[in-house]
Amino acid sequence: MSLHTTVNPVLATDMIMLALTAGLVPYMTGSPGIGKSSIYKDIAKNNNLFLIDMRLSQCDPIDLAGLLTLQNGKAKYVPLDSLPIETDTIPDGYAGWLLVLDEFSSANQAVQAASYKLVLDKMVGTLKLHPRVLIVCAGNLESDNAIVQPLSTALQSRFVHIKLGVSSKDWIDWAVDNGIHHTIISFLRFRPVNFYTFTPDHEDSTYACPRTWEFASKLLKKAELSNPVLRPLLEGTVSVPVAAEFLSYCKIYEQCPTVPQIIADPTKVIIPDSPSILFAVIGTIANNVTKENFKALMEYIVRLPLEFQVVCLKDINKRSPLMMQTPEVRSWLRINATELF
Repeated sequence: MSLHTTVNPVLATDMIMLALTAGLVPYMTGSPGIGKSSIYKDIAKNNNLFLIDMRLSQCDPIDLAGLLTLQNGKAKYVPLDSLPIETDTIPDGYAGWLLVLDEFSSANQAVQAASYKLVLDKMVGTLKLHPRVLIVCAGNLESDNAIVQPLSTALQSRFVHIKLGVSSKDWIDWAVDNGIHHTIISFLRFRPVNFYTFTPDHEDSTYACPRTWEFASKLLKKAELSNPVLRPLLEGTVSVPVAAEFLSYCKIYEQCPTVPQIIADPTKVIIPDSPSILFAVIGTIANNVTKENFKALMEYIVRLPLEFQVVCLKDINKRSPLMMQTPEVRSWLRINATELF
């Protein structure tokens, strides 16, 4: 049983960057579907690194140690072209490479053993990796009934271990920044228990998690809620019971004032008294705010319960930061700044 402190994605990213800066190899573990691969993709993107994604569960030892060939009468290991060595040229527009050894804990013992020299010495056979190659690793937890091979003690001491946890609040903050469909954000604020439903003994074909909610968002951006194929698709994405609850929640949008109605009469349009409807309203407002309609929408926002005002303005700040410089928000901040920041 791991005794490591569980950290959220923001802290995990900072820890990974510090480890890489120190020339070490971080090994991030966590339950399936909580965003380990996404964190590494974001690190590569934000640091202008060419991403090399190797799924070790699908690799053979030669993929890491090199292919044995005969040169001038002697056997020599030659690296595959997926691993950059000293003589390789950095791809145009990039500062280097981020080599992700994913599904590390699902690799067999032979593949794990082949990684020793790569991870510790940054070498493939007798050749050195390019100095601009950064290595990171990821794996699942044995307690989650995922396919897991225990790491040898030799490998354990080659990594800086980071244990990633799951948090609906952290993911929702990320979701607002990354264009996840606003109905999902509103639903998970109202029912955070449905954010992550994985259990090792679950019987459905899938479960709700950061990965599958992102899939659901992609579906919702391509189909109206009335589309007859959407329900079975969502059932096959976030599970049958979660899809049913989500679609039931979406029906409350029929009870919400629309953005045009709010703009037309922001001081008199009804303020819902149900938290579920209020979450839907603020999600709709934040998703549809523009420079032209913001003044009217702000007249409505300030009539909401304070905690919903705060959530709505935080979402608007993430989506449209310039709105926070308007006279309406500045006036609101003079009274409520401590609530927002």
